[in-house]
Amino acid sequence: MAYDDQNIFAKILRGEIPCQEVYQDDHVLAFNDIAPQAPVHILVIPKGAYISIDDFGVNATPEELKAFYSAIDKIVSDKGLKEAGFRCIANTGENGGQEVPHFHMHILGGKKIGPMVSS
Repeated sequence: MAYDDQNIFAKILRGEIPCQEVYQDDHVLAFNDIAPQAPVHILVIPKGAYISIDDFGVNATPEELKAFYSAIDKIVSDKGLKEAGFRCIANTGENGGQEVPHFHMHILGGKKIGPMVSS
């Protein structure tokens, strides 16, 4: 599957659609989800054109990989989520529920999140 540069996250990265930014560096942008599922619901996206977590894991540079996971660590620290806990989710593909074809990680916290999957 080829990367679709018209997806909503690509448009956010180009500044065509605004976001409520939480964090940004040379490789990563993080922003509040527009339909939060928890008191803290942040989306973390690489600035590179990666479709999914497996695409990112195989094709990202070591600098991009480190920056992505370092950004998550900084965000959960800044938001005070480490002590009580949080969940990171990367939906992948149709069966995984991925809605936007740009790799992104959901950070959820601020309350007990509940079971891993619903019945």
